Amino acid sequence: MKNIFDTTKIISKRPPARRILVAGGAGFLGSHLCERLVHEGNTVICVDNFSTGRMENLSDLLRFDTFSVIQHDIVDPLELPVDEIYNLACPASPPHYQADPIHTLKTSVIGSLHLLELARKHQARIFQASTSEVYGDPHVHPQPEAYWGNVNSFGPRSCYDEGKRSAETLFYDFHHQHGVDIRIVRIFNTYGPRMRADDGRVVSNFIVQALRGDDITVYGDGSQTRSFCYVDDLIEGFCRLMYNQPAIRTPVNLGNPGEFTVRELAQQIIRMTGSSSKIVHRPLPTDDPRQRRPDISAAKRDLDWTPGVALTEGLTSTIAYFEHQLSRADGEFVEAAQ
Repeated sequence: MKNIFDTTKIISKRPPARRILVAGGAGFLGSHLCERLVHEGNTVICVDNFSTGRMENLSDLLRFDTFSVIQHDIVDPLELPVDEIYNLACPASPPHYQADPIHTLKTSVIGSLHLLELARKHQARIFQASTSEVYGDPHVHPQPEAYWGNVNSFGPRSCYDEGKRSAETLFYDFHHQHGVDIRIVRIFNTYGPRMRADDGRVVSNFIVQALRGDDITVYGDGSQTRSFCYVDDLIEGFCRLMYNQPAIRTPVNLGNPGEFTVRELAQQIIRMTGSSSKIVHRPLPTDDPRQRRPDISAAKRDLDWTPGVALTEGLTSTIAYFEHQLSRADGEFVEAAQ
C-alpha cells in the first residue's frame, strides 16, 4: 500500500538512530511498529511473552542485525539500557484479555510500572498504547480526550478498561513526580494484516467467517457503531506523536472518524469476498459499547495527522492476508492428513 504521508516535517524532528524497546512487539500492532522503527535505522529490541504475539509476525525482521527478540513478561522487572520505550504489551481483544483477567490487569498496571521505572532510570522517552476503551460505553459522541468516560469497574471487560485507565494515571504521576518524558495514545478500532484469526475482533471475525462460508455472527441487532483505522495510518500517528515538538504529554486519540454500523461492516465484507455467508444475530455481550468514534481534532491540529486509507482499501489488503493464512492452514492440514 502506498505511503500517503509527506513525512518530511516529521523526519526533520526525528533524533538520530536510537536504541528502542518495544514491549508487545510480536503482536499485531507491535510487529508493524518494529518494522517501521528498524527500517528507519534504529536498533530495536522486541520484548514479548508470546501469549498472543507470534514469532511469524517478526520473520522479515530477523535478518537485521539491528533487531533482536527477548521472550519476557513485563509483569516481571526488566533491565535494558534504552533511549525509548513503546509499551504495547497487553492482550487487546476481549476473548484474550478475559482469558486471564488478573494477568491482564497486572500487565497494564505492574507492567507499566516496571517500564516507567526503566524509563526513569535511563532517562528514556516512553510511549503508552492506551485505548478507546477508557471511554467505556460513552454518553458523549464522538469521544474527545476531555471526556472522562462511562466505564464499569465491576464486569468482564473491567480488567482491560480499568487497567488501561490506571496505566494512564501511572504515566501522569511519573511525569509530574519524576519528570519522565511520556507520550500516550488512545487507540480506536484498528485492523490490517497480522491480526489473529481467533482474536475475536469484529473485522477479523467477519473476514474469516466470510472466507469460510460460515454464518457471520453479529451481536445485538448490528446497529452499534465502530470506526475502523488501518494499521499503517495508526503507526504513522504513533511516530508523529513520539517525535512531535513541542512534546504532547496528555492523551491523544488516534483512529478513523468514519463511522459504520457493525451490520454495514458485515455486508461490506460479504460483498468484497463474494461470500455466500448469512448474517445471524446473537445476544450483545455485557458492557459492549453502543457507539465508538474518535474526535481527532487534537491529532489534526498538533500532529498534522489524519487517516488516509479508506475502509475498502484497507479491507482489500486485510482480506488478502487472511486468504493467504487460511489457504496455508488448509494446506498444512491436508499434508498432515496424508
